Amino acid sequence: MTLLFGIPLSVLLGQLLLGLINGAFYALLSLGLAIIFGLLRIINFAHGALYMLGAFAALLGLNYLGVNYWAALLLSPLLVGAVGMAVERHLLRRIAGEDHLYGLLLTFGLALIVEGSFVKLFGVSGASYPLPELLKGGVNLGFMFLPTYRAWVVVAALVVCLITWYLIERTRLGSYLRAGTENPKLMQAFGINVPLLITLTYGYGVALAAFAGVLAAPIYPVSPTMGANLLIVVFAVVVIGGMGSIMGAIVTGLAMGLIEGMTKVFYPQAASTVVFLVMVIVLLFRPAGLFGKEA
Repeated sequence: MTLLFGIPLSVLLGQLLLGLINGAFYALLSLGLAIIFGLLRIINFAHGALYMLGAFAALLGLNYLGVNYWAALLLSPLLVGAVGMAVERHLLRRIAGEDHLYGLLLTFGLALIVEGSFVKLFGVSGASYPLPELLKGGVNLGFMFLPTYRAWVVVAALVVCLITWYLIERTRLGSYLRAGTENPKLMQAFGINVPLLITLTYGYGVALAAFAGVLAAPIYPVSPTMGANLLIVVFAVVVIGGMGSIMGAIVTGLAMGLIEGMTKVFYPQAASTVVFLVMVIVLLFRPAGLFGKEA
Protein backbone atom coordinates (compact mmCIF):
# COMPACT_ATOMS: atom_id res chain seq x y z
CA MET A 1 0.00 0.00 0.00
CA THR A 2 1.44 3.39 -1.03
CA LEU A 3 1.80 5.82 1.87
CA LEU A 4 2.20 9.60 1.79
CA PHE A 5 3.01 11.31 5.10
CA GLY A 6 2.03 8.04 6.75
CA ILE A 7 -1.47 8.14 5.21
CA PRO A 8 -2.62 5.66 2.53
CA LEU A 9 -2.63 7.41 -0.86
CA SER A 10 -6.14 6.13 -1.58
CA VAL A 11 -7.45 7.91 1.53
CA LEU A 12 -5.74 11.18 0.55
CA LEU A 13 -7.07 11.10 -3.01
CA GLY A 14 -10.54 10.17 -1.81
CA GLN A 15 -10.64 13.11 0.59
CA LEU A 16 -9.36 15.44 -2.12
CA LEU A 17 -12.27 14.45 -4.34
CA LEU A 18 -14.78 14.84 -1.52
CA GLY A 19 -13.24 18.21 -0.71
CA LEU A 20 -13.57 19.25 -4.34
CA ILE A 21 -17.27 18.39 -4.25
CA ASN A 22 -17.81 20.50 -1.11
CA GLY A 23 -15.69 23.22 -2.68
CA ALA A 24 -17.98 23.28 -5.71
CA PHE A 25 -20.90 24.18 -3.42
CA TYR A 26 -18.79 26.78 -1.61
CA ALA A 27 -17.77 28.34 -4.93
CA LEU A 28 -21.32 28.48 -6.30
CA LEU A 29 -22.80 30.00 -3.14
CA SER A 30 -19.85 32.36 -2.63
CA LEU A 31 -20.20 33.56 -6.21
CA GLY A 32 -23.79 34.64 -5.62
CA LEU A 33 -22.78 36.51 -2.48
CA ALA A 34 -19.82 38.13 -4.23
CA ILE A 35 -22.00 39.34 -7.11
CA ILE A 36 -24.58 40.86 -4.78
CA PHE A 37 -22.00 42.58 -2.61
CA GLY A 38 -19.54 43.49 -5.34
CA LEU A 39 -22.11 45.08 -7.65
CA LEU A 40 -24.87 46.14 -5.25
CA ARG A 41 -23.02 46.59 -1.91
CA ILE A 42 -25.61 44.44 -0.11
CA ILE A 43 -24.50 41.94 2.55
CA ASN A 44 -27.10 39.30 1.74
CA PHE A 45 -27.66 37.31 4.93
CA ALA A 46 -30.74 35.71 3.34
CA HIS A 47 -28.52 33.75 0.95
CA GLY A 48 -28.71 30.54 2.99
CA ALA A 49 -32.50 30.75 3.17
CA LEU A 50 -32.69 31.22 -0.61
CA TYR A 51 -30.41 28.21 -1.11
CA MET A 52 -32.87 26.26 1.04
CA LEU A 53 -35.79 27.61 -1.00
CA GLY A 54 -34.18 26.28 -4.17
CA ALA A 55 -33.95 22.78 -2.68
CA PHE A 56 -37.54 22.91 -1.38
CA ALA A 57 -38.84 24.21 -4.71
CA ALA A 58 -37.33 21.14 -6.40
CA LEU A 59 -38.70 18.77 -3.73
CA LEU A 60 -42.22 20.21 -3.66
CA GLY A 61 -42.30 20.47 -7.44
CA LEU A 62 -41.47 16.77 -7.69
CA ASN A 63 -43.92 15.65 -5.00
CA TYR A 64 -46.93 17.76 -6.00
CA LEU A 65 -46.45 18.69 -9.66
CA GLY A 66 -44.27 15.88 -11.00
CA VAL A 67 -41.48 18.30 -12.01
CA ASN A 68 -38.38 16.18 -12.62
CA TYR A 69 -34.82 17.02 -11.62
CA TRP A 70 -33.75 18.46 -14.97
CA ALA A 71 -36.73 20.79 -15.13
CA ALA A 72 -36.15 21.79 -11.50
CA LEU A 73 -32.57 22.86 -12.35
CA LEU A 74 -34.11 25.54 -14.56
CA LEU A 75 -37.43 26.31 -12.86
CA SER A 76 -36.28 26.51 -9.22
CA PRO A 77 -33.63 29.21 -9.87
CA LEU A 78 -36.15 31.16 -11.97
CA LEU A 79 -38.75 30.98 -9.21
CA VAL A 80 -36.35 31.91 -6.40
CA GLY A 81 -34.76 34.57 -8.60
CA ALA A 82 -38.22 36.12 -9.07
CA VAL A 83 -38.67 36.12 -5.29
CA GLY A 84 -35.28 37.80 -4.95
CA MET A 85 -36.19 40.48 -7.47
CA ALA A 86 -39.39 41.23 -5.53
CA VAL A 87 -37.35 41.53 -2.32
CA GLU A 88 -34.90 43.93 -3.97
CA ARG A 89 -37.64 45.99 -5.60
CA HIS A 90 -39.91 46.41 -2.58
CA LEU A 91 -37.56 46.15 0.42
CA LEU A 92 -33.87 46.57 -0.32
CA ARG A 93 -34.38 49.50 -2.68
CA ARG A 94 -35.91 51.47 0.19
CA ILE A 95 -32.61 51.39 2.08
CA ALA A 96 -30.34 51.90 -0.94
CA GLY A 97 -27.49 54.25 -0.09
CA GLU A 98 -27.72 53.58 3.64
CA ASP A 99 -25.00 51.91 5.71
CA HIS A 100 -24.30 48.23 4.90
CA LEU A 101 -25.60 47.31 8.35
CA TYR A 102 -29.18 48.11 7.31
CA GLY A 103 -29.06 45.64 4.44
CA LEU A 104 -27.45 42.99 6.65
CA LEU A 105 -30.14 43.34 9.33
CA LEU A 106 -32.97 43.35 6.80
CA THR A 107 -31.78 40.24 5.00
CA PHE A 108 -31.02 38.53 8.33
CA GLY A 109 -34.58 39.21 9.43
CA LEU A 110 -35.92 37.84 6.15
CA ALA A 111 -33.85 34.68 6.61
CA LEU A 112 -35.29 34.13 10.09
CA ILE A 113 -38.84 34.63 8.80
CA VAL A 114 -38.39 32.22 5.88
CA GLU A 115 -36.64 29.53 7.92
CA GLY A 116 -39.12 29.83 10.79
CA SER A 117 -42.06 29.52 8.39
CA PHE A 118 -40.62 26.40 6.78
CA VAL A 119 -39.87 24.83 10.16
CA LYS A 120 -43.52 25.42 11.12
CA LEU A 121 -44.76 23.88 7.86
CA PHE A 122 -42.31 21.01 7.34
CA GLY A 123 -40.51 20.42 10.65
CA VAL A 124 -36.75 20.07 11.02
CA SER A 125 -36.19 16.39 10.25
CA GLY A 126 -35.55 16.89 6.52
CA ALA A 127 -36.66 14.93 3.47
CA SER A 128 -34.77 13.05 0.77
CA TYR A 129 -34.77 13.89 -2.93
CA PRO A 130 -34.24 10.95 -5.31
CA LEU A 131 -31.24 10.79 -7.61
CA PRO A 132 -32.10 11.31 -11.28
CA GLU A 133 -32.01 8.02 -13.19
CA LEU A 134 -29.42 9.29 -15.66
CA LEU A 135 -26.92 10.05 -12.87
CA LYS A 136 -27.22 6.92 -10.76
CA GLY A 137 -24.25 4.59 -10.32
CA GLY A 138 -20.62 5.55 -10.30
CA VAL A 139 -17.10 4.99 -11.54
CA ASN A 140 -14.40 2.91 -9.85
CA LEU A 141 -11.26 5.07 -9.86
CA GLY A 142 -9.13 2.43 -8.19
CA PHE A 143 -8.63 4.40 -4.99
CA MET A 144 -12.35 5.14 -4.48
CA PHE A 145 -15.79 4.68 -5.95
CA LEU A 146 -16.93 8.05 -7.32
CA PRO A 147 -20.73 8.42 -7.59
CA THR A 148 -21.73 9.81 -10.97
CA TYR A 149 -23.97 12.41 -9.38
CA ARG A 150 -21.17 13.93 -7.32
CA ALA A 151 -18.99 14.21 -10.40
CA TRP A 152 -21.90 15.96 -12.14
CA VAL A 153 -22.17 18.44 -9.25
CA VAL A 154 -18.53 19.50 -9.67
CA VAL A 155 -18.85 19.88 -13.45
CA ALA A 156 -22.18 21.75 -13.31
CA ALA A 157 -20.98 24.13 -10.58
CA LEU A 158 -17.72 24.93 -12.40
CA VAL A 159 -19.49 25.53 -15.72
CA VAL A 160 -22.02 27.90 -14.15
CA CYS A 161 -19.28 29.72 -12.20
CA LEU A 162 -17.11 30.25 -15.28
CA ILE A 163 -20.05 31.38 -17.43
CA THR A 164 -21.01 33.89 -14.73
CA TRP A 165 -17.44 35.19 -14.49
CA TYR A 166 -17.31 35.62 -18.27
CA LEU A 167 -20.65 37.46 -18.40
CA ILE A 168 -19.64 39.94 -15.71
CA GLU A 169 -15.99 40.47 -16.60
CA ARG A 170 -15.88 40.06 -20.39
CA THR A 171 -19.21 41.21 -21.86
CA ARG A 172 -20.90 44.54 -22.51
CA LEU A 173 -23.71 43.64 -20.12
CA GLY A 174 -21.15 43.11 -17.36
CA SER A 175 -19.54 46.47 -18.08
CA TYR A 176 -22.99 48.12 -17.85
CA LEU A 177 -23.54 46.46 -14.47
CA ARG A 178 -20.20 47.62 -13.09
CA ALA A 179 -20.59 51.13 -14.45
CA GLY A 180 -24.19 51.35 -13.24
CA THR A 181 -23.19 50.62 -9.66
CA GLU A 182 -20.23 53.02 -9.71
CA ASN A 183 -21.95 55.96 -11.41
CA PRO A 184 -25.70 55.33 -11.81
CA LYS A 185 -26.60 58.92 -12.76
CA LEU A 186 -24.16 58.93 -15.67
CA MET A 187 -25.43 55.56 -16.93
CA GLN A 188 -29.04 56.72 -16.72
CA ALA A 189 -28.06 59.79 -18.73
CA PHE A 190 -26.99 57.37 -21.50
CA GLY A 191 -30.41 55.72 -21.41
CA ILE A 192 -29.50 52.65 -19.31
CA ASN A 193 -32.23 51.51 -16.90
CA VAL A 194 -30.00 51.18 -13.83
CA PRO A 195 -32.74 50.20 -11.32
CA LEU A 196 -33.75 47.33 -13.59
CA LEU A 197 -30.13 46.18 -13.89
CA ILE A 198 -29.78 46.21 -10.11
CA THR A 199 -32.98 44.17 -9.69
CA LEU A 200 -31.87 41.62 -12.29
CA THR A 201 -28.42 41.36 -10.71
CA TYR A 202 -29.85 40.60 -7.29
CA GLY A 203 -32.24 38.10 -8.86
CA TYR A 204 -29.36 36.37 -10.64
CA GLY A 205 -27.29 36.23 -7.46
CA VAL A 206 -30.04 34.50 -5.50
CA ALA A 207 -30.84 32.25 -8.49
CA LEU A 208 -27.27 30.92 -8.17
CA ALA A 209 -28.05 30.03 -4.55
CA ALA A 210 -31.23 28.24 -5.66
CA PHE A 211 -29.31 26.36 -8.34
CA ALA A 212 -26.88 25.17 -5.67
CA GLY A 213 -29.88 24.11 -3.58
CA VAL A 214 -31.21 21.91 -6.38
CA LEU A 215 -27.76 20.36 -6.87
CA ALA A 216 -27.56 19.67 -3.13
CA ALA A 217 -31.05 18.16 -2.77
CA PRO A 218 -30.10 14.58 -3.85
CA ILE A 219 -26.99 14.62 -1.59
CA TYR A 220 -28.09 16.29 1.63
CA PRO A 221 -31.43 16.12 3.50
CA VAL A 222 -33.74 18.92 2.35
CA SER A 223 -34.57 20.77 5.57
CA PRO A 224 -35.36 24.36 6.62
CA THR A 225 -32.00 24.67 8.39
CA MET A 226 -29.78 23.41 5.57
CA GLY A 227 -28.88 26.94 4.49
CA ALA A 228 -28.15 28.28 7.97
CA ASN A 229 -25.63 25.50 8.57
CA LEU A 230 -23.68 26.48 5.44
CA LEU A 231 -24.02 30.27 5.36
CA ILE A 232 -21.33 31.17 7.92
CA VAL A 233 -18.74 29.02 6.13
CA VAL A 234 -19.66 30.60 2.79
CA PHE A 235 -19.32 34.10 4.23
CA ALA A 236 -15.86 33.16 5.50
CA VAL A 237 -14.95 31.96 2.00
CA VAL A 238 -16.10 35.26 0.50
CA VAL A 239 -14.03 37.23 3.02
CA ILE A 240 -10.94 35.14 2.26
CA GLY A 241 -11.34 35.62 -1.48
CA GLY A 242 -12.12 39.32 -1.17
CA MET A 243 -15.59 40.82 -0.75
CA GLY A 244 -17.02 41.37 -4.21
CA SER A 245 -14.30 39.50 -6.13
CA ILE A 246 -15.92 37.16 -8.67
CA MET A 247 -12.85 35.07 -9.43
CA GLY A 248 -11.84 35.20 -5.78
CA ALA A 249 -15.12 33.55 -4.77
CA ILE A 250 -14.68 30.74 -7.30
CA VAL A 251 -11.01 29.98 -6.61
CA THR A 252 -11.29 30.34 -2.83
CA GLY A 253 -14.45 28.22 -2.64
CA LEU A 254 -12.73 25.32 -4.40
CA ALA A 255 -9.51 25.78 -2.41
CA MET A 256 -11.31 25.83 0.96
CA GLY A 257 -13.14 22.63 0.04
CA LEU A 258 -9.81 20.93 -0.68
CA ILE A 259 -8.18 22.29 2.50
CA GLU A 260 -11.15 21.13 4.55
CA GLY A 261 -10.89 17.67 2.96
CA MET A 262 -7.18 17.40 3.78
CA THR A 263 -7.78 18.56 7.35
CA LYS A 264 -10.20 15.67 7.83
CA VAL A 265 -7.31 13.31 7.04
CA PHE A 266 -4.52 14.87 9.10
CA TYR A 267 -6.41 16.51 11.98
CA PRO A 268 -10.17 15.71 11.90
CA GLN A 269 -10.92 17.75 15.03
CA ALA A 270 -10.12 20.98 13.16
CA ALA A 271 -12.07 20.18 9.97
CA SER A 272 -15.05 22.31 10.97
CA THR A 273 -12.94 25.33 11.94
CA VAL A 274 -10.05 25.33 9.45
CA VAL A 275 -11.87 27.73 7.09
CA PHE A 276 -12.17 30.30 9.87
CA LEU A 277 -8.53 29.82 10.85
CA VAL A 278 -7.51 30.54 7.25
CA MET A 279 -9.78 33.60 7.27
CA VAL A 280 -8.08 34.99 10.38
CA ILE A 281 -4.60 34.45 8.90
CA VAL A 282 -5.56 36.08 5.58
CA LEU A 283 -7.14 39.09 7.28
CA LEU A 284 -4.03 39.60 9.40
CA PHE A 285 -1.79 39.96 6.35
CA ARG A 286 -4.25 41.07 3.67
CA PRO A 287 -7.41 42.71 5.08
CA ALA A 288 -9.01 43.08 1.62
CA GLY A 289 -8.79 39.33 0.99
CA LEU A 290 -6.63 37.34 -1.42
CA PHE A 291 -8.24 38.76 -4.57
CA GLY A 292 -9.75 41.94 -3.14
CA LYS A 293 -8.60 45.46 -3.89
CA GLU A 294 -7.14 47.56 -1.11
CA ALA A 295 -9.24 50.61 -0.34
